[in-house]
Amino acid sequence: MTALRAPQPGAEELAEPLRSRWSPSVYDDAHTLGRDEIDQLLHAAQWAPSAGNSQPWVFFVCARGTANHARLVAHLSRGNSGWVPRAAVVFITAAHVSTGADPDAPAYSDYALYDVGQAAAHLTLQARAMGLHSHQFAGFDHEALAEDLDLPATHVLLTGIAVGLQGDPGEVDERTAARDQRVRDRVGLDEVARVGTWAEPWQ
Repeated sequence: MTALRAPQPGAEELAEPLRSRWSPSVYDDAHTLGRDEIDQLLHAAQWAPSAGNSQPWVFFVCARGTANHARLVAHLSRGNSGWVPRAAVVFITAAHVSTGADPDAPAYSDYALYDVGQAAAHLTLQARAMGLHSHQFAGFDHEALAEDLDLPATHVLLTGIAVGLQGDPGEVDERTAARDQRVRDRVGLDEVARVGTWAEPWQ
């Protein structure tokens, strides 16, 4: 099955795997990833830059068929419960935000959330380089899953990253299949970049 390509214009100038990265919702539920492949994805995240090499990230590995996967599936939102479980593996990201459990404990890193985002991006690009697709999401009960995962008070759950092979749209419901046919676009650079002050958009 041919994956949808990056939207035009602009994306055609990007290097791989940036150019062909996108977020499908239809996954092959027979596909699995081996330990070595999962390690590759985690190593990509491991080598992301972070403030002072603080590495404030933890990735919970939820491979389909494991106890962690069952914990995640039990707490998915309705909109995500139909497609997320089909992915070969889901990574749940957590950020190290505090040095202690007390509410007034100093922050572990002022840039923890930023750094976890970079690590997640590295993982998704490595997935694409391996011929896989990823789809990030936040629709799950964060508090309940954190409790099931015994997450310490020094950390906070952020997002999930579903990874796997693109599947057959005929095997899923129409709503999920339709998600993969949506037009892919982005707001213009004049909305997200400034040449000077806030009032001076990039032209």
